[in-house]
Amino acid sequence: MSIPVADECWEAVVNQDASYDGQFVVAVKTTGIYCRPSCTARTPNRENVDFYPVPATAEANGYRACKRCHPKETHPRDEQAERVQMLCDHIEANLEQALTLDELSEVVYWSPYHLQRTFKQVVGITPRQYAEAQRIKAFKVALKEGETVTNAALDAGYSSSSRVYERCNQVMGMTPTDYQQGGDDVTIAYTTAKSPLGRLLVAMTERGVCAIEMGEKDDALVERLKEEFPSAFIYQDTDYVQYAMKTVLDYLNGWQPHIDLPLDIRVTAFQQRVLDELKRIPYGETRSYGDIAKAIGKPKAARAVGNACNKNPVPLVIPCHRVVGSNGKLTGYAFGLERKEQLLTMEEENASS
Repeated sequence: MSIPVADECWEAVVNQDASYDGQFVVAVKTTGIYCRPSCTARTPNRENVDFYPVPATAEANGYRACKRCHPKETHPRDEQAERVQMLCDHIEANLEQALTLDELSEVVYWSPYHLQRTFKQVVGITPRQYAEAQRIKAFKVALKEGETVTNAALDAGYSSSSRVYERCNQVMGMTPTDYQQGGDDVTIAYTTAKSPLGRLLVAMTERGVCAIEMGEKDDALVERLKEEFPSAFIYQDTDYVQYAMKTVLDYLNGWQPHIDLPLDIRVTAFQQRVLDELKRIPYGETRSYGDIAKAIGKPKAARAVGNACNKNPVPLVIPCHRVVGSNGKLTGYAFGLERKEQLLTMEEENASS
């Protein structure tokens, strides 16, 4: 199964062409939302969008459905895509069950082997992994709505609250109780400084660096930090963050090639695999999104790799700027291609000197 080529998809989005509804959905990196091609929302910038064959694929990559155009209600036009979406809907409706491939096969009349292979090809993960992701999603929603940890776990399909505690520290970066409180127990110190890339913000919890932001004005950087951690206690403490800031600045000034700092980040299992692979890219070198996808065992997940790079909470420490397009061109840096080019030029010059 395939979707129209990227240029054709983009033209459909620009023209809000309803004839393409059901052929793909468009996901906007800067908002975390996916839409129908015909959505009447403001057209995003081209470099900030990805295209996915079905809503389930977008959701597997961390996007949520637009409340204006309701893309999940669109009927897929491709038979294979329709069946994959049917499987995803069935899994979501039966999270309390550990559905086997044989049971799922009865839904779409595919063999278990063909189902597993096709599902992973379209969505990027296996049916079992999709079910786990949906359980975590349902669990988080229930917690935010005020359910107890035990009830939220049961509602999400977990057999016990102990099972969900095992998963949450890995996926959320905090306990279920902390998440339910909106991060109220999380204390974050930050500081800002001038850097070769403009204004720089480094933020830390007691465990390690949790966020790095770059931009033009300190107020905007602090506001982005607060949006990411809406209920945390955030305060400025130059002394506490001084070593981390100095380490990052030493790297940006070309005085040291690596940044070795403790981290406290919240990412999905897939994102973690991508970020771990980014750390392996040598200083002064680059890899393509396809290279990273192959390295983590998902050769068709180049777009998902790009999305994970874009959501990297600690750029510079984890060098997502070292990932480029398959043709070597610079694409998709959250802080602008000009900064990405500066970083790569700096590293190349220092690596060769």
